Amino acid sequence: MGQSQSDGNLRRRSRADLAQELAAKFKDKCFTSLEFYSLRDVFNSLADQQGSVRYLKEDTIACYLEIPDILGASPVIFQMVSYLGAFPFLQESPVVLELPQLTMVIVIMTERYKRVLARGSTDRTKLIFKSLAVYDRNASEGNAQAPPAPTVSADDASKGASGAGFTVDLPGEDESCEDEDDDDDDDDDDDLVLTAFELLDVTEAAAVKQGGAPEFHGAMIPTDNFRKLLMLLLLAAPLDAQESLSQYSNRVSGTELERLRATAECILAAFVDVERTPGIRYSRFKKVIPTLFPNLFRSFNALFEHFLFSNNLDFSKHRDDDAGKGNESTHKPAQPLLSDRGDILNDHMLSQISLFLPGSSLFRRVRRLYSGNDAGFSMGSFDSKVFNWRAPTILLVSGTILSEIPSGGQESSFADSLPTKRYRNGTKSGRVTFGVYVREPWRHTHRECFGDSETVLFQLEPVHDVFPASTINTDYVAFTKPPGNKPCLSFGAPHPKPRKSSSRTDTHYSMGAVSLLLNDSFELGVFNHDYTSRGGAFRTSISRRYDFQDRFEIDQLEVWGCGGDGEAKAQAERWAWEEREAEARRKINLGTGDIEADRALLEMAGLVGANRSGGSMA
Repeated sequence: MGQSQSDGNLRRRSRADLAQELAAKFKDKCFTSLEFYSLRDVFNSLADQQGSVRYLKEDTIACYLEIPDILGASPVIFQMVSYLGAFPFLQESPVVLELPQLTMVIVIMTERYKRVLARGSTDRTKLIFKSLAVYDRNASEGNAQAPPAPTVSADDASKGASGAGFTVDLPGEDESCEDEDDDDDDDDDDDLVLTAFELLDVTEAAAVKQGGAPEFHGAMIPTDNFRKLLMLLLLAAPLDAQESLSQYSNRVSGTELERLRATAECILAAFVDVERTPGIRYSRFKKVIPTLFPNLFRSFNALFEHFLFSNNLDFSKHRDDDAGKGNESTHKPAQPLLSDRGDILNDHMLSQISLFLPGSSLFRRVRRLYSGNDAGFSMGSFDSKVFNWRAPTILLVSGTILSEIPSGGQESSFADSLPTKRYRNGTKSGRVTFGVYVREPWRHTHRECFGDSETVLFQLEPVHDVFPASTINTDYVAFTKPPGNKPCLSFGAPHPKPRKSSSRTDTHYSMGAVSLLLNDSFELGVFNHDYTSRGGAFRTSISRRYDFQDRFEIDQLEVWGCGGDGEAKAQAERWAWEEREAEARRKINLGTGDIEADRALLEMAGLVGANRSGGSMA
């Protein structure tokens, strides 16, 4: 009897009705009345109309979010939103973006998803992967000929129902999965869809009849599409919901654009070997993100919450403000992300670090404490610049990979001081950059290391990797100086054993399973990754499951202090003062038209001529 009631209920409620009801549930659970009023106002101001249907097109969304054309990310974003707008009937994607569909897109793309998705970030990661994925039937069916991609009618194209530039094959019925994880992922799809139906009071049996999402078999994210998305996410990482993305236009031109691309390549290398694989599989995607990129999609928060701020409800402006003033404020440059320019750290690398450390303690809140190029590459100068900082710090070191056979006495001496057992190089040649986040204040160590479980060891280039602290041991940070210890700066390595003052023979450095060690002159360093041992003070890599070791000559070394609210306020005030001074200099214009009179006035003020001592007439 209960089943017949459920079937009757479904006959009365079509998929369109259920989607409308779900959008209403999302609205009630995730938006305030003012936010939804703003969303509706923004939608009405942007929407095109065909017949009775009001919808958003790809170029409209790209223009409103101010996505730079040079990134090529607009089609990728539109593919995502056209897919997510079909939730929970994902097989019907891509869909026309009407207001109900846009409502669900904003919920899923922002932190608001936590209020409606039962398994939170797990469900969201799955949805984002599927919104980016295409289905490679050739990969799953060998040499079988794939059918042509489905075509889109002219009417659908005009409605923006599908993004341009993507060829998507529907999954085959008997595709083979990449690994055993994909079988579980397909089973989880029903759970995700059922979560949506629970909000609508539809029984499980009825939900299954509605159909789930496409399977994972053969699905992959094309590397080129993901590269474009990564560049956008890095650009938008420091964005506030009421900030304009165009304020960061200086980061997508000239050498800054090249740096942005290079940073995206380092991140992409953690997901896929671009020389061997054309795309990213879900098993890899879901494994890498929680540890290496827990904040990867946080950029979507501010980007899509732009839809919740209508200009018609901007109470900070007077109604009689002219359009010129509005445009002037819109294109005003953003406060610099870094108060000082670093030899290693730049805006894009700071965005990269924010993918696994909280951006709230990074953007406009860090200051350079030590630079080897400025203060000298020595433990003494490091001590004097860093040890008085009482807040968390980030150490960055970059260098050039050494050849396997040491050249010169210094390299040979350093090689002799390391354990004889050596693994293959993790990087064949070129530049490497490593870093460490240290929450505790720095101090000298004599017998024991310092640091805590919040310490993070990481690599930024040529491949992004993160090695969180472990509880196997607490050998997090050692800073040793003679004569009591063999001098070095190490992370994850056992503390050097105290040596007798009469001993003239230096002992070998001890290497931890996952460790970074710099010699006392800060000229040479080594990163060790013993995957076989399963880690030490830091966990082994989840993306590179093998043993390797990189020895490098240090080119740059710097330490940045992560300030709190006080440091952020000081930086903001300093930047605001500099802006006011620059604006005042730009506006200096006597404008009398009489050059001699202007000069006489400047001489009286003591700014030019012989009377430059001041303007006092006493």
